[in-house]
This record gives sequence, structure tokens and C-alpha cells, in this order.
Amino acid sequence: PFAAESFDDEPITLTDAGDSPVPAIEIDRLFGSAGRLQQVQSHYEQRPQQLRMAHAVNHALNHGQQVMIEAGTGTGKSLAYLLPAALWATQNTQRVVVSTHTINLQDQLLKKDIPLVKAALDVDLRAAVMKGRANYLCPRRLAALRRRKPASLSLDELRTLAKVLIWLQESDSGDRGEITLRAGEWAVWTRLSAQDEGCTTRHCSIEMEGICPYHRASERAARAHIVITSHALLIADAKIENRALPEYLNLIVDEAHQLEEAITQGLTVQISQPLILARLNELGGRRSGALGDLLDAAGRKLPNEVAEQLDAFIQNTADALNLMKAQTRRYFKTLRDFATSQGTGRRYQMRLVNGHRDSVGFVHVQTEWQKISPTLLALADALARLLSALARYSDEYQIDLATHKWAITAHEAALREWHQHLDEFTLSPQPGSVYAITPGDAPHYLQVHIMPLHIGPMMDGYLNQRMDSIVLTSATLRTQEHFEHIKERLHGEDYATAALGSPFDYKASTLIYLPSDMPEPNQRSSYQKMVERGIIGLAAALDGRVLVLFTSYAQLRETSKAITPRLALGDIRVYDQSFGTSREALLEGFKTSEKAVLMGTRSFWQGVDIPGDDLSAVVIARLPFAVPSDPIFAARSETYSNPFPQYAIPDAILRFRQGFGRLIRRHSDRGIVAIFDSRVHTKHYGSSFLDSLPECTVRYGTLQNLPHAAAEWLNRG
Repeated sequence: PFAAESFDDEPITLTDAGDSPVPAIEIDRLFGSAGRLQQVQSHYEQRPQQLRMAHAVNHALNHGQQVMIEAGTGTGKSLAYLLPAALWATQNTQRVVVSTHTINLQDQLLKKDIPLVKAALDVDLRAAVMKGRANYLCPRRLAALRRRKPASLSLDELRTLAKVLIWLQESDSGDRGEITLRAGEWAVWTRLSAQDEGCTTRHCSIEMEGICPYHRASERAARAHIVITSHALLIADAKIENRALPEYLNLIVDEAHQLEEAITQGLTVQISQPLILARLNELGGRRSGALGDLLDAAGRKLPNEVAEQLDAFIQNTADALNLMKAQTRRYFKTLRDFATSQGTGRRYQMRLVNGHRDSVGFVHVQTEWQKISPTLLALADALARLLSALARYSDEYQIDLATHKWAITAHEAALREWHQHLDEFTLSPQPGSVYAITPGDAPHYLQVHIMPLHIGPMMDGYLNQRMDSIVLTSATLRTQEHFEHIKERLHGEDYATAALGSPFDYKASTLIYLPSDMPEPNQRSSYQKMVERGIIGLAAALDGRVLVLFTSYAQLRETSKAITPRLALGDIRVYDQSFGTSREALLEGFKTSEKAVLMGTRSFWQGVDIPGDDLSAVVIARLPFAVPSDPIFAARSETYSNPFPQYAIPDAILRFRQGFGRLIRRHSDRGIVAIFDSRVHTKHYGSSFLDSLPECTVRYGTLQNLPHAAAEWLNRG
């Protein structure tokens, strides 16, 4: 299904780049009245904030500056950084990397904004998206899976293979973003993706004749002035030898409020029993998997004596694999027993600290690890010896074994990495890491997590110290009117800052309603009843058009169960994130329904864009404090002398501001933000949340009066 791709443009080499600053007047000509942007964009309107941001980005690129820019909703951030970046990159034959957190923004930049920039500048601007290796299908691995006998494939493998083959009838991109996979199928995808330590772009492009999707994306990125990528890839790419991103010295980070969390997730190691067993099954034995494929391919071309030696070696390796499978099951069963003994039940959710490792229960886990550890290393060593033998076979007998060598190299690397990480988790914790046990994808399974305690030092070492210019931007970077929190988290103390505000008139457009009779959230029963009553009354008064933001799935599910039948009486439909439907499907259903309420948790606090009459009110059920027992939050809190004001409050304010920002998306929008957490006006820290918002109309009143106040506010508009 794949086709080779030829490239006419030469790769951009930074050593050949010029040093030609873009004059500030060029930015004025782009964004000014009768400027080039107005000529190519319908309904263009000048925004002082956008022009100021464009000048700040241009200055950073011209002078090698690192800057944080908070630009409120409606500023037009994308064009404010893309136009100066494109003008500067094409003028200097340089490359600028633009990093985002969400795929939606990546798509918007490439499909909507970049074409507009090209039209406005009328230059040969080349742009490309570059993702991590795990996002691209590997044709070699796909071919290997197709060669296996159907009887040896699991149901998930058969289902995933069928989906991939059908998908490739219509697309040859190889980008997993185009295909929908279920939980078990994701594990199969990891074994089909280009996430292969034994594969290099040069070798794989020769072997696959230029059709490797990852190689093609890499070639496009090497020739691009603007490379769009993800936050998670920035640090991960800088840490690995086989770089996914082409060389760059200038970086723009949009959605920068998500940078710490995204990098944390990108650098988190996750290991589970199903993951290990799937890898061991993929290695196989004499008649299956990578070892079986090798024996089948090489055995017929080798002299009988050599072929028999290879057969015996693979049989011994297969025996060791079976031993390791049994040991793996015992290790994870012992770990589950330990987690259960700590009161986790079947949720298996806990942070593992040194005190746990000193307990009697964890000694059993360590004992099982000391059994599996030598087997794991012996298997890795056996694969290393096999690779040496394959190199000799290739030379002596002129057999092409490259595909098999890459596959086995990847398996060896995985085994050694697992040994390193599990040894660290079980016996030798490192001070810079956080360790946790979390639920797995299936019942009775758990996952081992190893997470970075601080990403600031990595941000500093891999980006701040290496880049010529960095622009971090978002609608929400400040807490309590300053940038100190995010500067401290990202080791960006030397960054310049700019707060541009928003072109929207929030005083006229936004009513913040604070129920004066709302119980505090710790008054569990009465508070929950009032939340339900408030949502029902508001939704009925506004014919739906309400987004409710929660901080926990448990409260969301309980609320949905209580209000859905009541709202159905008024033909108001509830779209509930707890049903497991994708965020995109929920948003589409909410927008297209005549009367609806949308309820979501963490992912709905940001990146949700519902302009116009589809959304009239946002309800914030609780202030979005992180769960104190969350392993990474708890560990990072311990690094502060006074963690609540120094870390918990600023962290919650950033999320709170993001949730507030879901309401007003266009100049013409008008609506209500109802805050059902009374702590915002009863606690001493509550004013910090309200003060972090733009100047709005604020009203206190009873919960019963909320529907009337909301309807009156909208009717006044």
C-alpha cells in the first residue's frame, strides 16, 4: 500500500544559515491596516495584542531571546508567532520548531494557518509535522506479522491486522492518528510501530526502498522551515541518540501551560505483565515469532551442521522464555498481593516510597525479582550472542538477515531496559524518580510507573541552554498576576515575560455567579444535592447549552446518574464523559443537539472550543486542586517547604483559568460562569482564584436564583 516519495528540495542545514534580522516594520506591514494579512484573510480585524505578540516573537528570533508570552483568548496567537517565524526562517534559511500539546492545534496549524501564512508572505515556505517513532507504522514489522500463521495470532492481533490492512487501502500515511484502536489493539500497535531501537533511518530507508512512513516524515521535516511537533517529543527526542526531530535552534511552544505535564508523561516508563508477556510471545520459539521467522528464513540456507546449531540455540532460548513467562507472572502476582495488603483493593493505586521497600511484604516482591533478574539478563545476553552469529552468517554465507537482526536487536534492547527499570523500581530507587503502582488495562492487572520528579533540569539542559531562542506562549501562564510559578517549574528564571491580555470585553460578556448558600465540598451529601439541583435548574432555564467541569470521574458519574432522567423530561440530553465515548464524539454530539448538557473532567478543562450559541454557561463544580495522593503531585509537593500555597494553589489556579476560558471564544460570545465551590469566597486563598480572572461582572446570590440571573444576563445581551 505504500509508495516511495521523492524530494526536490535540499535539507535545511543550519551551518549554511544566514544572519538577517527581520525589521520591525515588516511585522507592521503584515498586521497593519491594509496589510498583507488583511488582504488574504476574510473578516480580518486588527488586534493590538496580536501585533504586540508578533513583535515580541520577532524580537526573540532576531536577538536570540527566551521569552514567556501570556496572550489571552482572542489574541490570535497562532498567526502572531507563525508569521514572524516563517518570515525569519525563510529569510535566514533557518528552521523553527513549533510544539503543541494537542493534535487539534497541530491540525489547525498545518491545514488552516500555514496556508494563510504562505498566502500572506508569498514565499516558498515549507512546513511539516514530525511525531515520535511510535506514531508511525513500520512496513517491515507489518510484513513480519502478516507472515505469521493465523492460528498463532491472538484475537487482538488478528483484529488489529485487519484494521490496519483496511486502513491502508485508503491511506499510505502510516500515521496512527488516522486509525481508531481499542485498548488491547494499542498493545499490538506498539509492536507494529517504528519504535524500534535497532532501526536507523538510513538502513530502513534502503531496506524499504524509501517507503517507510517514519523515514518519509523525517525527510519532509529535514526540508521544512517550520516543523510542528508535540511537547512530549521535545525532551524525549533530545535525550535519545536516534533523533526524531531535525536539528533546530529556535523553538516556539504553544499551549505552554501543559509543557511540564506533557514532558512528564512522555518520559514516564510503564511496565506491566501483559506488556512483557506480549514481547516474549513476539520473540516466540522454533515455530513462532521472531525466532521462528529467523529459523525458517536462515535454516534452509545454512549448512546442515550450522542450521542444527541454530535450531538448538533457539530451542534453549525458547525454554528460557517459558521460564521467564512463569517468573513474570509470579513477580506481578506478588506485587499485586503487596499492593492489596496496603489497602488499595483491586485499584492497585499507590506511590511506592522507601518505607514500603523496607516492609516485610515488599521483601517477597524483591525475592521474586531476584529470581527473574538473572533470567532476564541471560535472555538479553543470548540475543546478543545470536546477533553476533547472524553477522557471521551474513558474511560467510551471503544471507540477507537484516530484517531479522533489527527485530532481535529491538527485543534485546527492550529486555535490557526492563531489567534496568524493574531493578530500579524494586531494589535501587533513584532520587530523581517517582515510583507508583497503578491499575492496568484489564482486571487483576497493574502497571509499574517510573516518572521524573523534576523536568525543570531537563528543560534547562536540553532546551534552555541549547536553543538560540525560545518562545513559550499560552492564554494561561500566570498565577496571582506573575509568572514565577511556571518559571520555577521549567527552570526559566532568566526568561523575559509579557502579559498581553485579551481583546474581549469580559465585563460586558461574562457573568460570574457565586451561590452564597452552597455547602463546602467536604459536606458531602448536602453539597452533592445542591450541585445536582443547580445544574438541573440552570440547564432548564437555558435549554441546555451548559458545560459542567468536574475534578473526579466519581462525582461526574454520580451527578450524571441523578440529573439525566430529570433533564430528559425537558428533552435535554446529557453527554457524559464517563460513558467512555471519545472527547471529539461528545463535543460533536453536544454541538449538534438542540438541547444538551456536556459533562467532563480533566481533559475538558482545556482545549475545548464551543463558540457561539452552542454554549451559554460553564459550571465549575469544584476548584481544580490536584488529588493529594496522586503519586507525582505528592512527590513534587514534598520538594516545597510550604506546599499548599507554594505549589497546590498556583497549580490549581492555572487549571481554573483554563476552565474559565472555555466560555468566551469569540467577540460576540456572552455567557455565565457559575462556581459551585464555596471555598472561592469562604477561604482566604479563594480570592486568588477570582483575582486571576479578567475583570468580569460578579454577582452573589442563592442557588435558587441562578437560573433567573443567567436567563436575565443572556437576554440583556
